[in-house]
Amino acid sequence: MEKLRSTEAEEENAAHIDAMRAAEHRMLEEAREYEDCECKDGMFPDLGRRRVLLAAGTGVAAAAAGLLPTGGRAHEAPMTGDWTQAPEDPTRVMGRPIGVNDGYGLRSPFETETRGIPAGVNGNLAAWSMSPIGQSHGIVTPSGLHFERYRNGIPTIDPARHTLTIHGMVDRPRRYTMSDLKRFPSASKLHFVECNGNTSSEWRVPTMKTVQFTHGLLSTSEWTGVPFSVIAAEVGIKPDAAWVLAEGSDAAVMARSVPLDKMLEDAILVYGQNGEAIRPEQGYPLRLLLPGWEGNINIKWLRRLEISDRPFMTREETASNADPMPDGKTRRFTFAMDAKSVITFPSGEMRLPGAGFYEVTGLAWSGRGKITRVEVSRDAGRSWQAATLQEPVLPKCTSRFRFPWFWDGSPAVLQSRCIDETGYVQPSLADLTAIRGIVSHYHNNAIQSWAIASDGSVSNVHA
Repeated sequence: MEKLRSTEAEEENAAHIDAMRAAEHRMLEEAREYEDCECKDGMFPDLGRRRVLLAAGTGVAAAAAGLLPTGGRAHEAPMTGDWTQAPEDPTRVMGRPIGVNDGYGLRSPFETETRGIPAGVNGNLAAWSMSPIGQSHGIVTPSGLHFERYRNGIPTIDPARHTLTIHGMVDRPRRYTMSDLKRFPSASKLHFVECNGNTSSEWRVPTMKTVQFTHGLLSTSEWTGVPFSVIAAEVGIKPDAAWVLAEGSDAAVMARSVPLDKMLEDAILVYGQNGEAIRPEQGYPLRLLLPGWEGNINIKWLRRLEISDRPFMTREETASNADPMPDGKTRRFTFAMDAKSVITFPSGEMRLPGAGFYEVTGLAWSGRGKITRVEVSRDAGRSWQAATLQEPVLPKCTSRFRFPWFWDGSPAVLQSRCIDETGYVQPSLADLTAIRGIVSHYHNNAIQSWAIASDGSVSNVHA
């Protein structure tokens, strides 16, 4: 039975990867329609090393970097709502009036990054989308670009009718409305959420081409809500309690067992995201946030918390979200996401226009605390140099790192690795598979390699 279940899981994983390949191919083809850009030529003229570095200091190189991905932008903005084509001289044309688009701001039509959506997976109900982290700035993900993962579609829930029931091993069972919850003292915290299937396509061979599809099941938001510890004090937790069942109100009725210690440590009952109500795809009107833990356990559309003295062994922690090991056993309850990093620029399918100065940048994160150090290798891991961590550096949150690099035009392989405050060092793929084998699907936190060819093209490799 266990072998049959493993075979079914492998077939499902293969179907997921095929869908991701198709979606990535579609997005790349659409981007290539606009890749011819006359501004690329001569972007980095044949300057001496000192002159290029001086130019970088004035922001010239940084501005150029935004034009380097092969999926470039069209010269003219498309029509979007009340937006018009960009005029030759905007000082001679009246702009659009205030108050259009129902009063909710829209981004510029020149900014066209979207989530990557693999098509044809269970009719897009049990599906996911990938955040475009290769084009991200800083550490916060716009709410509209936060990655998605569902088991049975996105429910429409009226917050006026939604309630949260807390019962089981408590002294005073309670049912709270959303208005009730918003009367409690709140907290706002920056934390990442990462799907445990992030980078699942890369265990055996380099599969996806872009960082959006290798690492895009990762997003960071400012989350606002009520710490569970506040609610626990009101309901009264019985002495022998040890676990909490968190249950969602979507059609899949997602449910996971959570250790009570984690709930009391830093769990938040979230109703806000990046300064507004959380989006429906992120759990509106209420979700559970367990900072640093795998995305699947951060139950969305939260409706019930049952306190118990033992785990509930739901489907999502028995038949799924487990790690098969080389000895034939299965590791369950892998909660915390281990330290991980990835270079987002330059990354797959981008192209460097010529030798010269570039700022290598990327993201690092750990579910066990703060990132304390990030190192970058230009030679496939033979040597490493420290990168600069950009403030803020927060626990269980993505951190932006930067590394100055003068590329001489010869082939190179860029890698990053991070260390968190526990001393854990992000492993190479070889070191990780030596322990985990190659039949895993979840929790791949191996070092990512990007090969830079002499023509400036960037590709995903195993090194």
